Order: sequence, then structure tokens, then C-alpha cells
Amino acid sequence: MAKQTASTLQAESTLTDRYQTTVPDAVRKALGLQKRDKICYTIQPNGQVIISRAEQPESDPVLGKFLSFLAEDMSDNPQHIQAISPDLLNRVQSLVADVEIDIDAPLADEDE
Repeated sequence: MAKQTASTLQAESTLTDRYQTTVPDAVRKALGLQKRDKICYTIQPNGQVIISRAEQPESDPVLGKFLSFLAEDMSDNPQHIQAISPDLLNRVQSLVADVEIDIDAPLADEDE
């Protein structure tokens, strides 16, 4: 149920036993939400929560075209698909054996 005051629109929904809720229609429309979209909750120091549409990651058009090319080539030429050889696997593993990475660490400016 939504109600409008002079400058704001309020809407409420019910929390289920599994802590789920339906985003009210007025909120979905205001945020431009569609099915499967992500929602961001920002909790303010005073306890207020701001709900917004989560930013969608930018897609890489070059990567998308390359992956499409690979998929099409694999479909058109399945005879070219080969399993990786044990020798190549061992070589790759030896090259990266002592490499440590933190996938959560931010990239350096030159790597962005």
C-alpha cells in the first residue's frame, strides 16, 4: 500500500517468516526495477535505510564479441576442440606455483 504526502511517497510491505518481501509496485516503478534486477540497501548512521537500484556492471563489448566468436567457432568446428595435454597442464602449474593473488584486492591504477 502506498501513500503520498506533500513531497514523499511511502510504501510498505510485509516481511515473511523467511525474511522475504515483495517490493511494492510504486517502489519498483520509481527505481525502474525489472525481474532479476539487484537492489542496493544503504544503512545510514541514524538507522535509516536507503533503497536504490544496484549499479549494473558495465559489459565489455570486445569481450562479448570474442566470446561469441569462440562459441560460434566451437559450434562450427567441434573437431578442433582438444583436451589439454598433461604436459601442458604441468607446465602451466609450474609457472604459477609460487604466485599468490588476492582476488578481493583493488587493482592498481595502471591495471584498471
